Amino acid sequence: MTEQQTIDPPVRFYEDFPVGARLTTRRRTVEMSDILAFATLTGDFYPLHIDAVSAGEGRFGSRIAHGPLTFALAVGLVGLSNWYGDAIVALKEITGLRATAPVLPGDTLHVEASVEETDGSRSPKFGTISVRYTIVNQRDEQVMTFLQTMLAKKKPE
Repeated sequence: MTEQQTIDPPVRFYEDFPVGARLTTRRRTVEMSDILAFATLTGDFYPLHIDAVSAGEGRFGSRIAHGPLTFALAVGLVGLSNWYGDAIVALKEITGLRATAPVLPGDTLHVEASVEETDGSRSPKFGTISVRYTIVNQRDEQVMTFLQTMLAKKKPE
C-alpha cells in the first residue's frame, strides 16, 4: 500500500494580490477528445464543434473548441497553479468575456493573469480582487480575455 499525501493550498489573503501582480500558467493542449467530452457534458452539439465536414466548409476550416470550454480551461490552468491558495471564498462576477480567435484541436494554451483592481473598503473580513485573464495559444495569439472578480479573505487582525 502506498502512502497518501495531502497537499494543502498555500495560505494566502486579499493583501497578497496587489494591483499589478502577475501570473503566467503552464501550457495545456486542447484535444478533439476535450471538445467532444465538453459537447457531451453540456449538450452543445453545434456542428461547428463536432461535425468535421460542416465545420471544414465554414469560416475556420476546422472544428473549433466551444468558447465556454476555453473559459473553463483558463480557470483550471490558473487553479492548477495554486496562485490563489486558499484566499478565494467566492466568485462574484465575470465581465467583458471576448473570444478573439478560434481554438483549434491541437492548439496549446496558457493564461497570463494580472490583478487589475482591488477593493478592501467594504468589509473588515473580505476584499474583492479583479483579475484579467488573457488566454494565449502557441502562436502567441490572444484567443480570449475576461475579467474575473472574486471575494478574498483578509488577514486576521
